Amino acid sequence: MDGRTREYLEGRFGDYYRSTDVPLPPAPGEREWGVIPWSAGGTRMHRHQSLLDLGDLSDYLARSAPRHVYFSSARFSDPGAASMDDKGWREADLVFDIDADHLPGIDPETTGYADMLDAGKEALLDLLDLLEDDFDFEEMQAVFSGGRGYHVHVRDESIRGLDSEARREVVDYIRAIDLDFDALIETRQHGTTTQRVLRAEGGWGRRTHQRLLEFVDALLEMEEDAALSRLKELDGIGDGRAKTILGAFRNNPDAVREGNVEAGGPGVRTLVEALAHETVEDETSPIDEPVTTDTKRLIRLPKSLHGGSGLVVEPLDRDEIDDFDPLSDAVPDRFRGRDIAVKVTDPGAVEFDGDSFTLDSGVQSVDESLGVFLMTRGRAEKVTE
Repeated sequence: MDGRTREYLEGRFGDYYRSTDVPLPPAPGEREWGVIPWSAGGTRMHRHQSLLDLGDLSDYLARSAPRHVYFSSARFSDPGAASMDDKGWREADLVFDIDADHLPGIDPETTGYADMLDAGKEALLDLLDLLEDDFDFEEMQAVFSGGRGYHVHVRDESIRGLDSEARREVVDYIRAIDLDFDALIETRQHGTTTQRVLRAEGGWGRRTHQRLLEFVDALLEMEEDAALSRLKELDGIGDGRAKTILGAFRNNPDAVREGNVEAGGPGVRTLVEALAHETVEDETSPIDEPVTTDTKRLIRLPKSLHGGSGLVVEPLDRDEIDDFDPLSDAVPDRFRGRDIAVKVTDPGAVEFDGDSFTLDSGVQSVDESLGVFLMTRGRAEKVTE
């Protein structure tokens, strides 16, 4: 990035901070703060600062206009100490990071930015579902990172004292790492006999059971030939087993409701195993493990600007996420409404602020919000007006 572009962006970031109220996280004075300035030749972070060192945050951001702003998930006795050992760790939020260009099936070389962000949002929704339903967390904040994904901050008091190993267990559950599928089924006494049933009370057993119920409901609404064909799509289920399974579901639906995997013979067990693997594949969330297990992680400050996109690190209410479009809803209003001249150095397709178009190389007049987006992403440079 050349000097003119860097100076322009620093000035406009300062204008944003002078016009925006950036809220503080809980216990801000107990957290470490870090910033990356608009320096030439790199993106070196200035960290080991306390809020006491920075002073009033709004005033500091307006004066320094940093490229990136971070605060620690941890709370310390002395957050401004120069070494981690001297800070005096007390506790830490549980933080999750979903990085869209690391998601399964996403190739950053061939997948557009907008499509990556859509995939990231789907992973976020899966994560929130797990955190709400399986862990019953209540104090959570979802945040668009301003770049390639989403963050979730969990601040329930019950988890703030967890060490790295305990946090890794949370990661392993959410990603279903080394999940014992056999353990999803247990043997229960039923009168004078025993039954093999799904553990439907919670966890991955409950999720598999819910998928089984949905599968059976859909199956029973089909014509017989279609239902048999659907069953035979699953590995290990041929004509005979398909007919036995369908008959068991029709004649004894209560057994399915109870999670009985023996009603209908071995074919039902095969079906349940297939649905368990399908459940895990569809409902896990590909979170970034090192972020969650790190008890001293620095994470982006909500409502700050991301220096690699010019977008707002936008906090999101739960009911806003479905309709949230980061390439429109996270565009700073401060940068809208006037045209600027930029030299496009990386021409091609762009999706931005509800529009799709192709940019030619060379000097172009564009809305400032788009210009900032292109400059921060290294696709344009500022030229004199």
